[in-house]
Amino acid sequence: MELKFLSLASGSSGNCYYLGTDEFGILFDAGVNMRSIKKILKEKGIGLEKIMAVFITHDHADHILAVGSLGDKYGIPVYATKLVHEGIEKSKFLAEQLGTSKRIIEKEVAVYIKDFKITAFDVPHDASDCVGYLVDYKNHKWVLATDVGTITDKVGGYIRVANHLVVESNYDREMLTKGKYPKFLKDRISNGHGHLSNLETAAFIAANFDLHLKNIWLCHLSHENNHPDLAAKTVEMEMGRYGIRIGKDVNLNVLKRTMPSEMFVL
Repeated sequence: MELKFLSLASGSSGNCYYLGTDEFGILFDAGVNMRSIKKILKEKGIGLEKIMAVFITHDHADHILAVGSLGDKYGIPVYATKLVHEGIEKSKFLAEQLGTSKRIIEKEVAVYIKDFKITAFDVPHDASDCVGYLVDYKNHKWVLATDVGTITDKVGGYIRVANHLVVESNYDREMLTKGKYPKFLKDRISNGHGHLSNLETAAFIAANFDLHLKNIWLCHLSHENNHPDLAAKTVEMEMGRYGIRIGKDVNLNVLKRTMPSEMFVL
């Protein structure tokens, strides 16, 4: 069966991603309201009964808003590390609290959902805990690495194995430096436990590129300190320095902050 990927939203206003087949699917993060999730999935021909699980990266509001509704109202298991679940329980931003649908996972220990093998890996970010995810499905390796303070050896190792990579490209350094954010917030974003810049993401992918990487999606772009064209151009220029051609050697897309993407068939 074909593997399909959809971004419902990607940015500080909310994050939610779908990965699935014609028979079932999984959500990664649920940081937009339940009405939007249902509406977007319905428009793409996906009923909630096909959603087998929700996997959460971390406990910030833009990643967890609807987990209570998805979990206890609709009976969908919500997977996260123990520390992330503890952070979710303390959060003031949930539309509904999470109860019996809670499932605890450990980093580097695979979870199997039907034909998907899902492995969480450690990601540096200023949350209670934070993980990225690798999904193995047949000959596909899909990796989500969002809210990444810096690309550690662990994060880099998972990025390198990806055939399909959803990776943060949050800010342009010059826009952040010259922008209106206060100094403490600029420091939080760029201190190694916040977010990745366009150039950090681009430089790592270009320097570690292998032809098994087929698709790149840049995610979690800042509204104030980035622009989709700028993020894409930064990656394209860095790849070009290594002789890698966007659109020929690898596909590149930038995910919208508040609008769903097309349904990508991988």
